[in-house]
Amino acid sequence: MQDLPQIPVTHLAIPVFALGMLIEFAVSRIRNTASYETRDTLVSVSTAIVGSFGGLSVGAAYTGVLMFFYQYRAFDLEFSWGLLAICFLLDDFKYYWMHRIEHRVRWAWASHVNHHSSQHYNFSTAMRKTWTFPLTGLFLLSVPLVLFGFHPAMVALCIGLNLVYQFFVHTQMIGKLPGWYEAIMNTPSHHRVHHATNPKYLDANYAGTFIVWDRMFGTFVPEDAAEPCDYGIVKNLDTFNIITVIFHEWAALLRDVTRRDLGFRDRLGYMFLPPGWSHDGSRQTTDMIKLQHVRSNPEVAGQPGLPSIVPGLQAPPAE
Repeated sequence: MQDLPQIPVTHLAIPVFALGMLIEFAVSRIRNTASYETRDTLVSVSTAIVGSFGGLSVGAAYTGVLMFFYQYRAFDLEFSWGLLAICFLLDDFKYYWMHRIEHRVRWAWASHVNHHSSQHYNFSTAMRKTWTFPLTGLFLLSVPLVLFGFHPAMVALCIGLNLVYQFFVHTQMIGKLPGWYEAIMNTPSHHRVHHATNPKYLDANYAGTFIVWDRMFGTFVPEDAAEPCDYGIVKNLDTFNIITVIFHEWAALLRDVTRRDLGFRDRLGYMFLPPGWSHDGSRQTTDMIKLQHVRSNPEVAGQPGLPSIVPGLQAPPAE
């Protein structure tokens, strides 16, 4: 694997990221759109800068884990560009499920939530990275790839290329792309939906590079021009303190798990059931938010991203 880059692709792409942000900022000023907010951008960029230093050591440890499992590979696969393409496709499939877990399991959401915490949507948002991903254990989802025979260096390259692609879908500067591209690839339009907090858009479009996974597994929701995206998280933060942004959900999870009035099952529920779950029903998961939205607006029942059948709700009359 000597032909593969020894420096993470995301680090090599930093000048491209910086140029993209400058162009987008200039366009937002020309169009007079409030795309950037200084403090918000500084938080996003700071998480990337600080995370990049720790990321090198974490990446080395991550590669070490994969190298351990690589000893037990089923096949010895020689490098080729075709093999790299297959690895990229399989890694993107893995990314879809990893990303879906990050939104549906609170333990993983505690790490991922800071990426969604910005109420703005621009290229700097793509740089708002977690520092606590190793705590989730989700890096182990790459183990099947190396057990099959893909070298850890190739897997790492595919992960990096996927992240580089995803940088460019974090923008409002680009509208809908040609239909064939929107049908296959993740695009700014699709990913704007993913970052939105509108009930119909919640927990949709988990794709990394290929949107086909969402289409296959029922999580695709198209961007609706009649309903602009509201960005952020369901309960937005009122601070630009970087420590709070990174660790607020871990702190909340710890408070819930250490409550004195809980049994063991409820403690596990706060850790591994969807974000918003509570033992007494006092909070709302995204599924509950969607149900409530349809109960309040029965005419939207069955729209993409919303349930068509809600207990206790009579279907709207056919026109």
